[in-house]
Amino acid sequence: MFIETESTPNPATLKFLPGREVMGAGRGTADFTDAAEAAARSPLAERIFRVGDVARVFLGDDFITVTKTEAADWQALKPRVLGAIMEHFLSGAPVFEGAEDAAAEDYDPADAEIVEQIKDLLDTRVRPAVAGDGGDIIFRGYRNGIVRLHLQGACAGCPSSRATLRHGVETMLRHYVPEVVAVEQVEA
Repeated sequence: MFIETESTPNPATLKFLPGREVMGAGRGTADFTDAAEAAARSPLAERIFRVGDVARVFLGDDFITVTKTEAADWQALKPRVLGAIMEHFLSGAPVFEGAEDAAAEDYDPADAEIVEQIKDLLDTRVRPAVAGDGGDIIFRGYRNGIVRLHLQGACAGCPSSRATLRHGVETMLRHYVPEVVAVEQVEA
């Protein structure tokens, strides 16, 4: 098994490409910020946290992004993460157990048409680019012209994420959906 790695805009995060499905198309994504959360839902994420010095594990369609702790060094950590990923896939254990918890979206039903336009733009223009950098962007709500988005994976905690939201995503949404006045980053 050959696993490729790619750097991301977030220097604390690496993207691992195992050459096979991780979550699989249409299954969504999963973002784990601690080992206990991972142990309850993903044998793969749990195994990666067990190598130590891991702060976050994000599972995408065909990739895994791992964020290291501040004190860790990628030169020492990367081979351990590669080994954990390889061992997991070779063991035949499932990547994910149970259903992903769907967070409620907050918007006025009268704005359903606007929300659909926003989601379509996010799905077709933003999410593919964000996934290319090892992350995901999730719609959480729309009220009074403000779009609330949650960043996952490499995008969470990335030094350039706020600029990307303001200058990239917000500008694009305001261009195509005049009702949008701002974009706000929210946690979960």
